This record gives sequence, C-alpha cells and structure tokens, in this order.
Amino acid sequence: MAARSLEIEPAGIRTARSVEILRTERGLAQRALAARVTALGRPMSNTMLSRIERAQRRCDIDDLVALAQALRVPSLVLLQGPSAM
Repeated sequence: MAARSLEIEPAGIRTARSVEILRTERGLAQRALAARVTALGRPMSNTMLSRIERAQRRCDIDDLVALAQALRVPSLVLLQGPSAM
C-alpha cells in the first residue's frame, strides 16, 4: 500500500485560514472553539485546532462540519473562505 501524502492541498489551506479568521472575528480563543466543537460531539483539543489552523493537521469532513456548526456558518464558507458569506 502506498503511503498517504500528508501535504495539505489548497482547499485544506483555505479551510485552515477560514477557521482562524472566523474564530478571531468572533473573539474566540482556540480553547473556547475547541470546547464548542467537543460539546457538539466531535472531541477536539485546542492543540488539534491549532494544528488545523496552521495547516499542520488535515481537517477531515467531520471536523469541518463540527467547526462550521461551532462557528455558526455553513460548511461551504470554511471551504470557500469567509468572503463567501
């Protein structure tokens, strides 16, 4: 089996940046957003969130949906960027 690439592609980088922008616009610390995501049933530590925002960790589809819910935006906004609102 071939090794899976860990490189974050453009959509992942855009999502990471969107999460960070929307989080800071809402005045949320990483710990607060991670707690919101966890409360929605998707366990996330502030370290995991930090790594997602720095594009050092892939944001899988379940993370994406939970982050969007926690930020109160459609999931598509995280994929396309905050200007999509």
